[in-house]
Parts: sequence; C-alpha cells; structure tokens
Amino acid sequence: MNKHWPYLTPGLPDDMFLRVEGVPMTGEEVRTVMLAKARLAGGQVIWDIGSGTGSLSVEAARLVRDITVYAVESKPEAVQATIANVNAWGLDNVQVVSGWAPEVLADLPSPDRVLIGGSGGRLVEIIKLLAKRLRSGGRVVLSAVTVETLQTALQVFVPPVWQREILQLSVVRERSLGRSHLWQARNPVFLITAWREISDWGKEELI
Repeated sequence: MNKHWPYLTPGLPDDMFLRVEGVPMTGEEVRTVMLAKARLAGGQVIWDIGSGTGSLSVEAARLVRDITVYAVESKPEAVQATIANVNAWGLDNVQVVSGWAPEVLADLPSPDRVLIGGSGGRLVEIIKLLAKRLRSGGRVVLSAVTVETLQTALQVFVPPVWQREILQLSVVRERSLGRSHLWQARNPVFLITAWREISDWGKEELI
C-alpha cells in the first residue's frame, strides 16, 4: 500500500520508512539538509551511492517527480530495504542498482547530482570517477560520520579543482523519562558539498 504525505517540503519522519536491522538510514534532519545542499531541479539524473534504506532516494524522487534517481547499494539486505521503501511510496522514478561502486556506475547515465551516504571504503575511487562523469555544474553531497571518511573527503575534494563547503550537524532531541525530560544527542555528522566550476571542466588532472 502506497504511503501518503501531503507536504512538499523534505524531512519525512523516520518512522515512515521500513527498517531492516543492521541497515543504516540517513536521519530526518541530515536528510533534509543534504537535499537542500544538492539543489535538485527537474530533469536531473541523481546517483544515491550507498542508499541503505533508500530514504534519500525516496525523498528526492518525491520532491521532484521528473528526475531519475539511481539508488546504488552493495549489501543485499539494504538493496531489499531500498526496494521496499521505493515500492511503499509508489515511486516510478527510482531505479535500484545492486552492486559495488564505482564498478556498477559505469553503465549509468552521467549524473547532475550525487548523494553519498556510504562508500564501502572506496571513496577515493568513486570521487575519481565523479571527476570524469559529473555533468557541468554538478554537485556532490557526502555525509561523513567517521573521522576517516572526513579525512579522505578533505584529501580528494581539493580547491581549486573542486570547490567545497563543509559543515557539521549536531542534532539533539527531547526524550521523556517519567516526569522528566532529557536531551538525547545523535552522532554528529559532517556534510561535505563539492562542485566543479564550469571553467574547470576539461582539465586532465582532476584529482
């Protein structure tokens, strides 16, 4: 049965997604900021690399119905979670791609926007491919929850070839404990947004 959400803004509540134990999901607040930084528009091709539960793919595909989202995931249980959530929302503009990036990206149309929630330790290889495949004016938005991923991103998204913006999100929510109310913090997340200036395209050394 298709889910219904009458609002046009991003930020679907986390409990509106089907969850599978051990499969990560980009949380509501992080998802909202990532989509804002991506700057979606009609007609775009989106790669969602490391789709997990598929929450980013679902949100993007709902917000702009004439885009095409390729949800790329290597873990079988996560592939099934993505498929289940795409079907639950009745979306026909998401294609789920099972396999490891960057290899499975070779046959996909070149992207206008790339969302990276997981790289399987292959972030450098993925970014090298994006430097060749990302369309003019394209943007990459990467979420990093580990120090190692952040360090790698800083090494590969290097100005002046790549322009970049980095921010940290720290979300704290209220939690009830009997008659008292506490603050419960979620893990901080770094968001790295990278883009190429149009004048940079065509250079041989991209990284």
